[in-house]
Amino acid sequence: MGEYKPPFTITNDILAYVSSVSEKIGRIAAVSNLETKPHLRKVNRMKSIHSSLKIEANSLTLGQVRDVINGKTVLGEKKEIQEVKNAYAAYERLSEIDPYSLQHLKRFHGIMTKYLVEDSGKFRSGEEGVFDGGRCIFMAPPARFVPQLMEELFGWMKMVQKEVHPLILSSVFHYEFVFIHPFSDGNGRMARLWHTAILSQWKPIFEYVPIESQIEKFQEEYYADIARCHAAGESTIFIEFMLSQIDKILDEISVQFRGENKYLPEAVQRLLNVMEYDVPYTSRDLMDQLALTSREGFRRNYLHPAVELNLIRMTIPDKPNSKNQRYVKN
Repeated sequence: MGEYKPPFTITNDILAYVSSVSEKIGRIAAVSNLETKPHLRKVNRMKSIHSSLKIEANSLTLGQVRDVINGKTVLGEKKEIQEVKNAYAAYERLSEIDPYSLQHLKRFHGIMTKYLVEDSGKFRSGEEGVFDGGRCIFMAPPARFVPQLMEELFGWMKMVQKEVHPLILSSVFHYEFVFIHPFSDGNGRMARLWHTAILSQWKPIFEYVPIESQIEKFQEEYYADIARCHAAGESTIFIEFMLSQIDKILDEISVQFRGENKYLPEAVQRLLNVMEYDVPYTSRDLMDQLALTSREGFRRNYLHPAVELNLIRMTIPDKPNSKNQRYVKN
């Protein structure tokens, strides 16, 4: 087991992404007191859960996911609602995960699939294929090999955790886990949870980074690069893909933190303070909450500066004057 090494190559692109991500993490951490922003963690956690489940064909909207998490009644399939509850329970215990423990992996699979599968928390005993919609991407290794493959993967991670950069190690794990497909259900959700767990142990700020939402935006490329790695017999392409997506989403996270910067114009900060994340507002809604009567003054001093700073976005950006226009806090 000690000689096992997942095949991949460190390319110039990978090194460039590692440098870029590390630099962005440093800049965010330097200006942000994470402990004072629990709401950002919760909002981004909801995004992570919604996107990770949506990749697996869960049809609940982000609003419905938020309502389930907040204990509200949601009309939807019982299975999909349970998936949200389970994922939230798993992500809420993210800081408890030892990402280098195989027993922790099984325990959290039990949390992620509670009430959903009979063999929750146990490796599969049957043969499985990996599907993108109705298309079989590849057949997973035979079930009898799964325990040994997982022991080897975790043995390698433990051996190199101080030598291989966490950004690279987490991406290698993600791909190898998807390839092995160790459980009968929940493999994609667990791969993404564990990826986040590895990075969160390296830098706690990753508890605020909804990597899953970035994967969901580029889902076709996600599956295509996994398939290309299967054909190539190594994970380099997937590492590059994951690092590029992490690099992109850190720009969005920077905007979120900048939105709470005390040096913003007072009017913009007031506007942001009355808005909840991912809730659409009309101009009238916002003016009422701010106790404003002048529509022109509201647009000039509050709305337009916030839009220009990318702190809020329009739901119909190509028709800024639409009567159906809504504004959402980024």
